[in-house]
Amino acid sequence: MPRTQRMPEPRQAAPSPGTASAHAPARAPAQAPRPDSWRTVAAAMFACGWGGNQFTPLLLMYRRLGGYSTLSVDAFLGAYVVGLVPGLLLAGPVSDRRGRRPVLVAGTAASAVASLVLGFGGQSAWLIYAGRLITGFAVGIAMSVGSSWVKELSGGADGGLAARRSSLFQTAGFGLGAGVAGVLAQWGPWPMVSPYAVHLLITVAIPVLLLRVPETRPPLAHAAGSVRQLLTALVDDLRVPAPARRRFRLVVLPMAPWVFGAAGLAYAVMPQLVGFRVGDWGPAYATGLTVLALGTGAAVQPVARWLHGDGENRDAENREGRNGEADRGEAGKGEAGTRTGRAPVAAMAVMLLGAALCAANAVLLSPWLAAVTAAVLGAGYGIAVVSGLLEIQRMAGPDDLAGLTGIYYMLAYAGFLLPTVLATLSSWLSYPVMLAAVAAAALVCLGLVVTGARVTRPPAPAPAPAPAR
Repeated sequence: MPRTQRMPEPRQAAPSPGTASAHAPARAPAQAPRPDSWRTVAAAMFACGWGGNQFTPLLLMYRRLGGYSTLSVDAFLGAYVVGLVPGLLLAGPVSDRRGRRPVLVAGTAASAVASLVLGFGGQSAWLIYAGRLITGFAVGIAMSVGSSWVKELSGGADGGLAARRSSLFQTAGFGLGAGVAGVLAQWGPWPMVSPYAVHLLITVAIPVLLLRVPETRPPLAHAAGSVRQLLTALVDDLRVPAPARRRFRLVVLPMAPWVFGAAGLAYAVMPQLVGFRVGDWGPAYATGLTVLALGTGAAVQPVARWLHGDGENRDAENREGRNGEADRGEAGKGEAGTRTGRAPVAAMAVMLLGAALCAANAVLLSPWLAAVTAAVLGAGYGIAVVSGLLEIQRMAGPDDLAGLTGIYYMLAYAGFLLPTVLATLSSWLSYPVMLAAVAAAALVCLGLVVTGARVTRPPAPAPAPAPAR
């Protein structure tokens, strides 16, 4: 068998059309999706993304109006990441077995509840922590389950388009949520309440609309017999398939934390470093950096798809031309692997440039250089988030797509803890020193991704499940 063909694991093997599996639990037939069904799911991702990032430009406001310290407001960001973990790790596998619709409905409703808690709890640190935890949980559900559901509802669309749809709506939610919240905090009434009221208004109807979206993963006919068996099954859904593990370790793992690590540097660290230079315009300036970073990220996402898709198409042509000749497959391994790794390598190269600019601006403290840095880091974010999704979609089978998507996003969001780590270490180390170390870490990760792209190749896409009849 050629090396480029993926040997599916037993847990992913799909029965032939019309043949029932003797071991896999039966599912009800999936509903036929409408061509535009994915838009409602993408709207849920947009709303949850809005709720997740509306807090970021308000950090300076919480310091000034709420009296919270720098460490406290960075810890609020950390609480968000803590909430993300169960949302990302549990929601995906549960939706693989119980259905996408009920899980995403619950996540979108939780996003609305989080805004209620934050809107009424601005003077209590504990309520802010609670609101941020719920927000993180909701965003974790939206990212893992929503991305998978959009891909399944996209029907015949290629994987690159489906990944771009998910990341574009998610990024738009992050950017517009931050933009509107920052404007209201700077110039609107009740700055610690009105941003959350706007999010509540745009979110409240979406759970009802989701009830009309066709279910692509109908619940299993019978569940596992015990809690232990269920937990074992969920853990199994989070395991990277064996043929893809080396590429996951060398390409996805070094790149993923930089997705939101770049975001944290751009619109959490930079505004606080140069905030004294912009005076009372701090919330507006922080909002501008956030929108600039995420707007650049959205704009460059077609580039990520082109970099990744071109390599995929050529790789497919090479596989067809080999006709199973293993010796020729081995000979072309390095070349094809380089082509199919262009997007992750480009993402990490841009990340390295952004991290170096951060280190330089920690010395110069220029608001203008901070804006340039935010744009560069936003470009790295845009390329990385799409190329990482595409890598995961090629690795996963239909029964573990949401679970592995959750793993990817959990690794990506680990980078959002970076501002909290830097704030904690700032009692012992200066920001120029710490950000120089961050740039050095980016250089090491770039080297790992370049090596991984050369010595591995992505697995062949898993076969799509047969359409329901």
